Amino acid sequence: MYRIGIDLGGTNIAVGVVDDNYQIVGRAKCKTALPRPAEEIVADMVKTAFEAVKNAGLTMDDIAAVGVGCPGTCNGDTGEVEYSNNLKFDHLPLVAMLKDGLQKPVFMDNDANVAALGEAVAGAAKGVKNCVCITLGTGVGGGVIIDGKIYSGSNFAGAELGHTVIVVDGEPCNCGRNGCWEAYASATALIRQTARAIEANPDSKMAEMAGGNVSGRTAFDAMRAGCPVGRQVVDTYIRYIAAGLIDMINIFQPEVLCIGGGICNEGETLMAPLREHIEKERYSKYSKIQTRLCVAALGNDAGIIGAAALG
Repeated sequence: MYRIGIDLGGTNIAVGVVDDNYQIVGRAKCKTALPRPAEEIVADMVKTAFEAVKNAGLTMDDIAAVGVGCPGTCNGDTGEVEYSNNLKFDHLPLVAMLKDGLQKPVFMDNDANVAALGEAVAGAAKGVKNCVCITLGTGVGGGVIIDGKIYSGSNFAGAELGHTVIVVDGEPCNCGRNGCWEAYASATALIRQTARAIEANPDSKMAEMAGGNVSGRTAFDAMRAGCPVGRQVVDTYIRYIAAGLIDMINIFQPEVLCIGGGICNEGETLMAPLREHIEKERYSKYSKIQTRLCVAALGNDAGIIGAAALG
């Protein structure tokens, strides 16, 4: 049998049909097109799921279950998205709505948790029982797998790892606190840090290379070109990432800690200094068993595969 995995994001609704070996055999996607009513979004989720099944050369009779990864607080017991800021869902009975449209069992969890499950069953953490997965994107997302299962706390709002504070009274965060890891280690934060450095150093090589267009690659490209301002931005940014990763290791001591997001395309330019910081500062430096740091393996497919695995 096959399962459908739906990755509901703020930009796209991505759907995949997943086989028993966690391979995606059919896909479809559409724009989330925010803002709009939840009923319209769910209708497109159903429509896109049927398209994915058709593209796989299957029928709904071949589908055993459907899983959904959704941003926000997702109550797996009630089937409600209790709150999703970006999607503007408030106690939305998403599971019931999808059951009505698809006539299949439906399972749901937070999108970052689901991506972590995907890496655990088929990606960088395959074969281990305990792992933490971090995504460095617009924000900092995180998922925790303990004994092969998603940890979501007593109220389905656990593992908001990006909202641990690393700088007291620091940069404001969208969550309402100040100094969150997300405010320093996300790709958005890197772009902001780069822009500030260019403003303070308008004659730098980095400013010349940017030409008024700052991206997450700007500082890394400037560093490779020999710009000291670019190097300072990169070194500081990596230090911020490391601060949070060390916290995750100290709290959970996972077998694997994997990180994903576009910034990971930097490869060892990013990973090597992160390992150095971790080796120096982790509390468990004298333990025989150490957490393995690696890059997430599934990319954008982690959410689809993890959602399918919920069932």
